[in-house]
Amino acid sequence: MVKSFIVFGLGRLGSTVAKTLYNMHNDVLAVDMNPERVKYVSENVTTAIEADLMDEDVFDDLGLSNFDCAVIAIGSSLDSAIMATIACVEAGVPLIVAKAPTKRYGHILKRLGAHTIIYPEIDMGMRLAKQLTDNGITDYFELSDDYGIVEYEVAEDWIGKSIRELQLRSEFNVNVIAIRRGKDLIVRHVAEEVLNRNDIIIFFGSDDDLKQMKNA
Repeated sequence: MVKSFIVFGLGRLGSTVAKTLYNMHNDVLAVDMNPERVKYVSENVTTAIEADLMDEDVFDDLGLSNFDCAVIAIGSSLDSAIMATIACVEAGVPLIVAKAPTKRYGHILKRLGAHTIIYPEIDMGMRLAKQLTDNGITDYFELSDDYGIVEYEVAEDWIGKSIRELQLRSEFNVNVIAIRRGKDLIVRHVAEEVLNRNDIIIFFGSDDDLKQMKNA
């Protein structure tokens, strides 16, 4: 089903989101005040326009009520992000996702009505820190303050055993949601899968439980 998206801000995050959504066969309107950024994405979205979001009249011409989702990827101007968020809320956009460089920035947009706040710099910093301090971890994705998804290299003593044999869920209260084996991602019948050397196991659980499992 084709959905319609509007993306405000065409920096690294915004342009990537806009182009990816378009490549997934969605309708995408991309908006930025920088003409070079607009030109850069123009051939990879449905429509790209140059607009100053500090001009309230701009929003009247965008038809915001027609979009399924708004992505506000403006990290350099809180004023512009505020204007875009308020306009989307007033238009009744069902899903408003806003980028924030700081927690304070994010709290402001959340209170204004943004449904989801993402913190690219903070999240990347956390992921990098976890990788640097744990040789076994290959990636980490925070889902909340207490829960996350983590990828671990298979432990030496797990090789040749199935997930069911290891009883990771009952012992550590974590769930194996997939196994990455080379270029393949195994998501079906994971519990019966016998682990090989160099497999990457993808776990879901609380930070405390994941840490306890790794230290066991």
